[in-house]
Amino acid sequence: MNLTPLNFDKRALVAALTLALGASLSAFAQEQVVKIGHVAPLSGPIAHLGKDNENGARMAIEELNAKGITIGGKKVKFELIAEDDASDPKQGTAVAQKLVDDKVKGVIGHLNSGTTIPASKIYNDEGIPQISPSATNPKYTRQGFNTAFRVVADDVQLGGVLGRYAVKDLKGKAIAVVDDRTAYGQGVADEFDKAVKAAGGQVVGREYTTDKATDFMPILTTLKAKKPDIIFFGGMDAVGGPMLKQMKSLGITSKFMGGDGICTTELAKLAGDAMMDGQVVCAEAGGVEGSQKKGMDDFAMRYQKRFNTEVKLYAPYVFDAVNLMVAAMVKAGSSEPSKYLPLLAQTNGYKGVTGTISFDNKGDIKNGALTVYTFKAGKRDTIAIVR
Repeated sequence: MNLTPLNFDKRALVAALTLALGASLSAFAQEQVVKIGHVAPLSGPIAHLGKDNENGARMAIEELNAKGITIGGKKVKFELIAEDDASDPKQGTAVAQKLVDDKVKGVIGHLNSGTTIPASKIYNDEGIPQISPSATNPKYTRQGFNTAFRVVADDVQLGGVLGRYAVKDLKGKAIAVVDDRTAYGQGVADEFDKAVKAAGGQVVGREYTTDKATDFMPILTTLKAKKPDIIFFGGMDAVGGPMLKQMKSLGITSKFMGGDGICTTELAKLAGDAMMDGQVVCAEAGGVEGSQKKGMDDFAMRYQKRFNTEVKLYAPYVFDAVNLMVAAMVKAGSSEPSKYLPLLAQTNGYKGVTGTISFDNKGDIKNGALTVYTFKAGKRDTIAIVR
């Protein structure tokens, strides 16, 4: 019996399988996995904003992977490592260290200034680039860390614009200020206070609450006696909405102003029928006009289709931050932080969905725009875009 043909076939088959497996393993080895971290509060009172941020990051990662990005001649697959800091500085530093241990190549976040600032030292010590899409306290980029960047205007600009607007445009005569004592809330309130006084306005009262408070009757009763025509709140929508309800119950009809923390679609839901048309005036870092508006509108439609919900606030800035970071990696031909960090710092004229992004020598966005809004029939309505 001659078994040679059968033996030959077996050998040929084994050889073919070995060759195919080798090619497959080679292709797999050539595809690099690049981990990008994202941190936001996914639990607690502003978890809805944290999830909005995470959705923006996830959408960017999914679209980049669909494009098949190559870095340094090798195809890469981006992996999102998403963490929850619960708006708590201690938890923020803990998850920052976890991302370092997970060997992420860059971090998008955190959402709050109060968690972004302490976490930034951990990333800087490891040389890991960090882009915050929403932290506005000036201290973040003034610590001398070359790894810290942000794609929104800071509190100096945000509070300054609103303070001047309160006096010059809203003709505020008696203005009260309340803040939640967080790094963000106090920071933007302080800048608002300074801008009101510089514009010739009068601050008739300064009160404080916390980002977890639910009872504002004592401070609102104190302010009511001062007859303010404007009350500015430095804090987030989770507190701002209930505060508006309690203002109504006390018969306070003052204009209610705030920064990007209250400038959300969620505010109208939280305030319910306590929010009168035109009563709320707020500003959000960023703003697009003319031909750039189409990019933002397209993003909003893709977001709605992907997540079956509308953009809450910062998702477009997160989306831009991820793409900006990856663009620097592609330009550097490497995802190693030490290689692409210098290219990220040199970002100039990047066209994002939130507008044109260029960084100054501190890592802040140059000539950042702000959009001033009010609410009508529960929907945000643009008043003006200022720089």
